[in-house]
Amino acid sequence: MSISRRALLSVPPAAALLAMAPARARAATPPTDTAPTDTAPTDTAPTHTAPTDTAADDHAAVIDNAVAVFAGTDGSNARTEVAAKLASMETTARARLAAMDNAGPGELFAGIALGANDANLATSFRYLYEIALATRVPGGAPDLSGATAVQHRVIDAIGWLHDRYYGDQAAGYYGNWFNWEIGISSSLSMILVLLKDRFAAHRPDLVGSCVAAMDGYLRNGTNGDVNLDSRFHTGANLADITTNRILQGAVLDDGSRVAKAISDQLTVFATVDPYRLQHGVTDGHYADGSFIQHASVAYTGSYGKGLLTRVVQTLKILDGTGYSTGGARTDLAGVVHGWVANGFAPLIFEGWMMEIVKGRAVARTTTGYADVAIVVEAVVDLSTYRTGTDATALKSFVKFVRQTSRAALDPTSFVSPVSIVRYADILADPSIPAADLNPAATTVAFNAMDRTVHRRTGYAFALARSSGRISKYEYMSGENLQPWFQGDGAHYLYLSGQDQTGSFGVDYYTAVSPYRLAGVTAPVETRRSVPELYGTAWYDNPALGFTSSSEKQNTYVYFPRGTDGYSGGATLGGYGAVGLVQSDDAAYAAKRAGLLPDDFVVYRNADATKSWFMLDDEIVVLAAGVGDSAGRAVTTTIDTRIADVADAISLTGRSLRGTAWSGVGTAELAWLRYANDSRGTAVGYVFLDRQPVTVALDTVSRSRRVVRTANPDTVVSKRVFAAVVEQAAGAAHAPMAYALVPNATRRQLDGYARGPISVLANTTGIQAIRHARLDLVAANTFTAGRHRAGRLVIDGPASVILRNGDAGTCSIGVSDPTMNRDAVSVTIAGPAMRALSADDGVQVRRVAGGTRIEVATRHAYGRTRAATLR
Repeated sequence: MSISRRALLSVPPAAALLAMAPARARAATPPTDTAPTDTAPTDTAPTHTAPTDTAADDHAAVIDNAVAVFAGTDGSNARTEVAAKLASMETTARARLAAMDNAGPGELFAGIALGANDANLATSFRYLYEIALATRVPGGAPDLSGATAVQHRVIDAIGWLHDRYYGDQAAGYYGNWFNWEIGISSSLSMILVLLKDRFAAHRPDLVGSCVAAMDGYLRNGTNGDVNLDSRFHTGANLADITTNRILQGAVLDDGSRVAKAISDQLTVFATVDPYRLQHGVTDGHYADGSFIQHASVAYTGSYGKGLLTRVVQTLKILDGTGYSTGGARTDLAGVVHGWVANGFAPLIFEGWMMEIVKGRAVARTTTGYADVAIVVEAVVDLSTYRTGTDATALKSFVKFVRQTSRAALDPTSFVSPVSIVRYADILADPSIPAADLNPAATTVAFNAMDRTVHRRTGYAFALARSSGRISKYEYMSGENLQPWFQGDGAHYLYLSGQDQTGSFGVDYYTAVSPYRLAGVTAPVETRRSVPELYGTAWYDNPALGFTSSSEKQNTYVYFPRGTDGYSGGATLGGYGAVGLVQSDDAAYAAKRAGLLPDDFVVYRNADATKSWFMLDDEIVVLAAGVGDSAGRAVTTTIDTRIADVADAISLTGRSLRGTAWSGVGTAELAWLRYANDSRGTAVGYVFLDRQPVTVALDTVSRSRRVVRTANPDTVVSKRVFAAVVEQAAGAAHAPMAYALVPNATRRQLDGYARGPISVLANTTGIQAIRHARLDLVAANTFTAGRHRAGRLVIDGPASVILRNGDAGTCSIGVSDPTMNRDAVSVTIAGPAMRALSADDGVQVRRVAGGTRIEVATRHAYGRTRAATLR
């Protein structure tokens, strides 16, 4: 790969990207590029191969490209691999036509009542798009493809919807803003593209009326245009809006609309610099690979994949036009390549998208493998805009995901028939090796979104945190109804070779108590969901600023942030250290300050200071100050795992007295081993202090609707294993220390009695370990003052990893988890050393009794800076 994880630090800022805007968007000529020319399109691609001289030709090319993307081409649709996709498109269209035939009063489609339901209105437009699409499919069913009567029926239905339910902006814009500004416009814009010529012949007046209505509903914009200062016009939402406007401009032959939309969309390619925000927007991709939407939600696996899809589609739609010159296209494709390598690939484990970046989508029944299929389609298409080793790396990743996925990736789910052909060609090409975009052994610190991913052959460990910067969770629209502790150190331990739908996904959240998610410290109390509290999907109090999409709703209901700034950590090689000070959410703090009304319900959190040290065979967890200042009982869940009811589960261990232990109950244990003998998986738990552990194995049956109102009322039955430390009401705050050992054997767990892990400190001021076999010391410090851990002396809050190497060398990595320190100072006691190499911002000097490392952390946003010494 030519793009490393750190290469994103040099991705052009917004101003530089705007310079790539097409000539029609600015006076200057687009920049040229010295990179190799992209390879010529295959016979499955649109036929436009060179920029044209006139705007009209460019707009015709945009329309042809868009039709090819969504309907396919003669070449793509003749391939056998596309047959299932074409059949699916035909079946869907026929079902929609039948629903039109059976519609009742106030309906365009049977069962989709109109009049006061914006979701149904959006659905009606989407159904019309699906019919229109089938009429433009090359090689499609003869009675659909090119069928004038069917196309007239769609156009007349558009007119009917416009005249009765959509055209009057004064009567519209009720319910969810997304439906009016994005959802309906996405369907309607594509209908105008697909049936452009038919509109011109049948209802030429309707095109302008529809575009005027779409402009009118862009109420968060300015005079019907995008407003880059609006909190609604950011990230994935901005990509959707601007792509729609590109299509509208092509239909209207309006070059200024197209150029302005492209210029606006270019802003989403810019790496977000949290210290120099553009238009105050925090949504988008960060230098460390993080992706944020809704200002503070870690969202790569939902909105992030939506953005990825949209921008790649834009590259395809503009291909071969004067709006897409070779240099600009290559540069932007390179930026998106970086998103894939540094932002998406670490979060995909054997074809499964990790839960830590899905927001409210974790509660949906169609996530996980389906999420990754969307990413794969985008990567397939992106590879056609890269050359040489970059193109090969992307194609190798596609093949790697296919080969390692535990669920067969169904290309029928791809949007584009052309993408299906490209995917098939990649899989069939023996010259393309299967290879991940990241090493098998790596730790990725997504500190900008409070997430960490630790990967080894055989497992992956994903950790979700929160802070004053990042939300504890996302709840919205009746989705993710019990989210309260998902950002309080909840972890997900994925084991290789497994169908992850049996271990995580919606069934994990359905079967597992929200108070006992793996890794969580929670008070013993009963909380109620937003619909249970208020009878609606939000807290409704317009007089005080609480409406369905108000900023107060976001801040205190939908995705509240934490109230402590400490969350983050360092990496060194493939190892990681990360810390968290658990905090109350913003709503609780605001209620205590008298800023929220009496009927607004808030919940207080439990107390804990935690560290995770991620090594080769173990993830070591230290917790201190665990308890509750309000005197409630508290549980700390070491791990929770689910299994099918019929699976054979064994629980074995050894007590601190050295006797064998098995089954469920409470005991002081040296180690515990959970094994699913039916699946051939196991996880070990090594207890590094004296703490009674309660082991449970229960059969739980619940409806999936407990986590999402829109889920089918399907009852899920699972066996739920949990290892929990319970603290009684009024108990003193206490420390605890343990290690998770993926794929552990009994013999391996017995060996921990002789090391190699030592706990050097475990307080609310410092938490540190030493691993003898790795010759590694790692520490998180949380308070001001000097802290000692082995040879390390650390001044103030920091995260530090030190590992000794050969020939008297050592390596050190340092990070500021508070993200607000200008510098961190670490002293290594012992003989003086000199720097063999050091990152920018790292200074090494000799001091009495050792070596001082001064690390500049100002504006590093949690990034690790490292040095190698001798």
